[in-house]
Amino acid sequence: MSDVIVIGAGVVGAACAYYAARAGLDVTVVDRGPVAGGTTGAGEGNILVSDKEPGPELDLALLSNRLWRELAGHGGFEFEAKGGLVVAATADAYRQLTDLAAAQGVEHTAVPGEALPGYEPELAPGLAGGVHYPEDAQVQPMLAAARLLDHGARAHGRGTLRLRTGVTVTGFLRSGERVTGVRTSAGDILGGAVVNAGGTWGGDLARLAGVHLPVLPRRGFILVTEPLPKPLIRHKVYTAAYAEGVASDSADLATAAVVEGTPAGTVLIGASRERVGFDRTTSLPVLSRLAAQAVELFPALAGVRAIRSYCGFRPYCPDHLPVIGPDPRAPGLYHACGHEGAGIGLAPATGYLLAQRLAGERPEMDLRPFRPDRFGEEER
Repeated sequence: MSDVIVIGAGVVGAACAYYAARAGLDVTVVDRGPVAGGTTGAGEGNILVSDKEPGPELDLALLSNRLWRELAGHGGFEFEAKGGLVVAATADAYRQLTDLAAAQGVEHTAVPGEALPGYEPELAPGLAGGVHYPEDAQVQPMLAAARLLDHGARAHGRGTLRLRTGVTVTGFLRSGERVTGVRTSAGDILGGAVVNAGGTWGGDLARLAGVHLPVLPRRGFILVTEPLPKPLIRHKVYTAAYAEGVASDSADLATAAVVEGTPAGTVLIGASRERVGFDRTTSLPVLSRLAAQAVELFPALAGVRAIRSYCGFRPYCPDHLPVIGPDPRAPGLYHACGHEGAGIGLAPATGYLLAQRLAGERPEMDLRPFRPDRFGEEER
């Protein structure tokens, strides 16, 4: 019997397992697919503070940013402290960016339009300005999930962090009202607590336990270019419209230019958002729009070939906050899901705080804004 069963081997589940093992708890991780086989494997690896409004999510992002930098000291994450540059086409949009940065209270530099080439020489001319966030960073997401699990098992688990892939959770075990484990395609697994880290499928897992979480899939595409002989883009660069898309409640398609390089020399181009269920059909109009927006931002990309694309599903919650903490409707059940497009960035803080709660300690941050029972019936 494990102290904790974590459902989901994406980066959030991996972080929950890592920090639970570090707290001295016996952990079993189960996933119906491979490590990082869902949303994590379709992400860019963003670790952002720049796109967060002041409030609990920004506080979570700042804690996570610190934890990512600690984790990067272990090596093997392809952690890049590249910084982020948010740019605006108009004077009004630039003012809104600088107002947000001032309200956030995080380290930043306002960059007038004429100074932007000093940050990104290949940026299109004529932009009104931008804001540079030195704390923005990036990891290789699939590698990050695998490293968290491996390091948790080797450094902290001492044989008590077990990973079981290809195992589908089909239900929950109970003793009275209390959740005491999971039923799976490979048999029952008993545990002192169960963590739902199912990402986009977190709502489906909650339903198996008889509780409601309005987690919905929000599809996004990414274009990948051919490797470039020399770096073209220094930071993660995105337009002011990207943050607007993150905060939007619309189910309709929204796109905004997000462009960044990787250590392999490729350029990643996003971002699109739309709620179309779990439809994985490649949309050429969406990819064409992403390519055009990227070229508008970085004209030098016009001569670069896109070699592939992929899509993933962000686990969207109506209030744009993740679900983190114990579920009072099902004692013994904890949730760590609903992070939308910020799961990779917020994973360490999520796992760290949840592990504190699982170990009987007071979490470093107030988890009440993320409580699982905050949603009303109208959000079903």
